[in-house]
Amino acid sequence: MVTTTPTALEVVDGVDLTGKVCVVTGASAGLGRESARALAATGAHVILAARNRTALADTEGWIRAAVPGAVTSTVELDLTSLAAVYWAADAISATVPAIHVLMNNAGVMFTPFGRTHDGFELQFGTNHLGHFELTRLLTPQLAAAGGARIVNLSSDGHRLSDVDLEDPNWEHREYDKFAAYGASKTANILHTVELDRRLRDRGIRAFAVHPGVVATELARHMSRDDFTALTQFVPSDPALDKVDVRRDFTMPEHGAATQVWAAVSDDLEDVGSVYLADCRIRDDQAPYAMDKAHAQQLWDVSERLCAVASTGR
Repeated sequence: MVTTTPTALEVVDGVDLTGKVCVVTGASAGLGRESARALAATGAHVILAARNRTALADTEGWIRAAVPGAVTSTVELDLTSLAAVYWAADAISATVPAIHVLMNNAGVMFTPFGRTHDGFELQFGTNHLGHFELTRLLTPQLAAAGGARIVNLSSDGHRLSDVDLEDPNWEHREYDKFAAYGASKTANILHTVELDRRLRDRGIRAFAVHPGVVATELARHMSRDDFTALTQFVPSDPALDKVDVRRDFTMPEHGAATQVWAAVSDDLEDVGSVYLADCRIRDDQAPYAMDKAHAQQLWDVSERLCAVASTGR
C-alpha cells in the first residue's frame, strides 16, 4: 500500500521540546516505540512505559543508538492490573514534577475472552480502564506543565460497537471479540471528550487518534478467517470501503505519525476533543463516540468500577 502520510520522524523535524516530558505507554513495540523515538529526537525527556522489562531495555537502547543524547527513562506498567497502574504512576510522579505529553498508546485487539487482574473484560480493562486510572493519577503532573496534551489511541474500529454501559465487562452477553474491541475504542474517544471538557481550563487538551491499519503485533490474535470476518463485520461506509484490512497495511513509522503530530503540532493549539487521522482533524467518527452525555456517563461508570476494584483488593 502506497502512503502519503509522513513518518513520525518527519513530523518532528524542526520541533524542539527540550526540557519537556513525554510519557508513552506501550513504548516497547510498534507505534509506541516509533513514537518514543520521534519524541526523543525533539530533545524531550521520554518516559517509556510497558510491562516487559527486557523489551523496555531493548527499546531504550535502540532509541539512544538512533538519537544521540536522547533523554529517556523506563517504568514498568501493566495496564491489566490497577495495582500496577498505581505503582507506575507513583514511579513517574517521583521522577518528574510535570508532564507535557501523555500518550496512552498501549492496547490489545481482538483477544479471546479474558479478564484483567481486577475482573474487567480484557479489552475494555486494558484499552480504557487502565489508561483511565493512569491519566487520573497523573493529572496533577499534567496540570503542572502549564500546557499539556493527552493523546488517546483509538481506531476507526470504534465503528464496530458502542460501549454498553449496562454491561461493559460482558457479564450478561455472549462475548464477541470484535464488538468488545470496538467498544473499547469507542471508550477511548468518549474518554477524550470528557477529559477535554474537565481539564481544558487547567491547560490540558485531549485528542483521540486513528493510526490507520498498521502492521504490528497487535493483530497476533487474528486468524486468516478473522480478517475476512472483520471485513464483513465493518458497517457499510464509503470511507471504510476503501480499506481492506487483509491487504492495506501501513508500517509503524508511518502509523505513528498522527499520534506524534497530535503531541507536537502547532496546528492543534487551543484545540481539543477531536478525532485525528492522517495528520488532520476528522469529522466522520460514529456519532455515539462524540456524545457528550454518553462521555460523562462512561466517566461515572469508569470511576465506579475502578473504585470498587480498588476497595476489593
